[in-house]
Amino acid sequence: MSAGRIDVHHHILPADYVGALAKLGIHGGGGVSFPSWDVAGMLAMMDRQGIAMAVTSISAPGIHFGDDLAARELARRCNELSAKLVAEHPTRFGAFAVLPLPDVDGALAELAYALDVLRLDGVVLLSSYGDSIYLGDPRLEPVLAELDRRALTTFVHPTVPRTSESLHLAVPGAAGEFVFDTTRAAMNLIFSGTLERLTRWQLILSHAGGTLPYLTGRLTAFGGLPQLRDKVPRGVPHYLKQLHYDTALSANPFALGCLKELVGPERVLFGSDFPFAPEPIAKLSIDGLAAFDGFDAAARARIERDNALALLPGVARRLRGAG
Repeated sequence: MSAGRIDVHHHILPADYVGALAKLGIHGGGGVSFPSWDVAGMLAMMDRQGIAMAVTSISAPGIHFGDDLAARELARRCNELSAKLVAEHPTRFGAFAVLPLPDVDGALAELAYALDVLRLDGVVLLSSYGDSIYLGDPRLEPVLAELDRRALTTFVHPTVPRTSESLHLAVPGAAGEFVFDTTRAAMNLIFSGTLERLTRWQLILSHAGGTLPYLTGRLTAFGGLPQLRDKVPRGVPHYLKQLHYDTALSANPFALGCLKELVGPERVLFGSDFPFAPEPIAKLSIDGLAAFDGFDAAARARIERDNALALLPGVARRLRGAG
């Protein structure tokens, strides 16, 4: 398949991963049970929905549950399985490498292996780790600095932080806490000064950036406070406009309207959130984007394919080789 959508928010659930978490009594993420998954089913869904390539990732709750060694081993297995999937289907799959954070030393070692040996296409990070260690936290600086040094495309996926696990709300954490945690991570990246210092990496935020587009004005006002002004010398909107945003579970006129005003189609990418979003729900991302009258055909082409090709050179190279 030489044309079609490129899905940057598409998850895998290999048996090694699901089995390792089951031994810990973990059977889902964000209050949603792990769905059934296999490669044949994934390819069939992609064919039905006009998805030429899926750039896969491991979703919440991630791979680190207190044991650094176990997390390193699980990251290695998941990344090697991802590389095998790409090798077997080079024009259908890309892959974001998972890292055993908050184990920084382990993450740096796995990052080098995943990129230099396995040749994966980028990295997936969770919005927060452990006891509320958010992206932008100084403890994660060595890893973020290396991502920036490599000018690497980095996909940020939300999780439910431990501080929110005891809220006992009437909806799963994936419904609200996911978007709020994406927002917390991005705010911390901005107001810690991380995005002012690290300018080469490219970050894709899940689910239209959580609540960031809606909060732009509020965050801009707080950026003027004396204790924050030096961290955001170019103003909060500048940093928000440097980020990229996917459409997973967000391709509706409310979210897309905000993204159009904030960044335009140049920094929006198609995402389905399959298989956590079952095919009928994932299809809403396709239909919602098609129905949104704020983007013309050229803008939709950028969102559905061209922006991903620009951010993921390995994907573009493999697709050119098949053309």
